[in-house]
Amino acid sequence: MAEPTIFAHIESRHGVCGGKPCIAGTRIRVQDIWTWHELQGLTPEEIVTQFPQLSLADIHAALTYYHDHRGEIQRQIKESKDLVSTLRSANPSPLREKLS
Repeated sequence: MAEPTIFAHIESRHGVCGGKPCIAGTRIRVQDIWTWHELQGLTPEEIVTQFPQLSLADIHAALTYYHDHRGEIQRQIKESKDLVSTLRSANPSPLREKLS
């Protein structure tokens, strides 16, 4: 049986981007593609122009993967934001303190 096409484009590897799903052979995460497309309004063609190592098939596979695993990826995004907030609270910016 042939491997589903999406799995030829998306991989999760231990030690690469915290094991988060990425475009195969890169460190560009599925959540990055989703962010650029949904939050920044870039079209798949614009993303490929900015990242020529990617193909349109990579972009569409990443968006498909996101929609198939929305809850998991949104949880990962929230965990990352929470970690950043925790680290910022524990380690205030000396420059920000001088400016305030």
